[in-house]
Amino acid sequence: MTTNSLISERDQFLSRYPEKTMSIRGTDWGVIDTGGNGPCLLMLPGTLGRADIFWQQIEALKDRARLISLSYPDSWSLEDWSQDIVALLQQLGVKKTAVVGSSLGGYLAQFFARTNEERCTTLFAANTLSDNAGLTQKPPYSADLENTDISILRRGFGDKVSEWGETHPDQAELVELLLAESNGRIPPEHLRARLICLKEAPPLPSCPLDLKKIIVIEAADDPLIPEPMRQGVREALNPQATFRFIEGGHFPYLAQPEKYTSILEEGLGLPVTGPNWGDGKSRSL
Repeated sequence: MTTNSLISERDQFLSRYPEKTMSIRGTDWGVIDTGGNGPCLLMLPGTLGRADIFWQQIEALKDRARLISLSYPDSWSLEDWSQDIVALLQQLGVKKTAVVGSSLGGYLAQFFARTNEERCTTLFAANTLSDNAGLTQKPPYSADLENTDISILRRGFGDKVSEWGETHPDQAELVELLLAESNGRIPPEHLRARLICLKEAPPLPSCPLDLKKIIVIEAADDPLIPEPMRQGVREALNPQATFRFIEGGHFPYLAQPEKYTSILEEGLGLPVTGPNWGDGKSRSL
């Protein structure tokens, strides 16, 4: 039995809400669907996350909203992923949904919202980018992702996560959880597909978004999304509100789960039960 409290909590959550496989347009997706009433929230993880990576937010919201969280397939076309999500929502009987996406999931969430505006109520674009044009100059995206040995790609993730752990020893359990994701909990070809998907993704459509709410989530200390990239997201989306974690890194939903849940509660129009972010277009906590 693990002594990591985060992994133990995640595994206990999975015993109650196991991930199920759904075949969508011939592609297998992992799905956690809480069912129930209330507003629907589609949850799209980053590269180092399965559907259960949002377990703390799902636990906090499950009695007041319908949460649908996804694990990505081993294909790597962003356009296909977006179309698959439309078909998945149709299969689940969901006509409209809010969507939160982190990192890779944030890019996908923006693409989904811009190409399926009639299905999207609120967009939460979190710790993400609005333009992937420069990715090919940065590892691991600069590598031949289709042919590079998966152990090399995993080592790259491991080095980055371990560097964060060295400067944030209080987050040792979070680091261990993320290393387990990259070292096998996410199947090798699924991990590869996520990298290729973001590298080869098309530019985001430039049409203005007319949604009920657009919210940007970022962290001042995000080591993967520097300030120029954060500014690019804000300029592209012109959000009603930007929530900036003073400390949260690239995974604030794990590092500061209560604060993250408060953002989702506000965006979904639910009573806020966690920390108060205050008012205004730009907020920090």
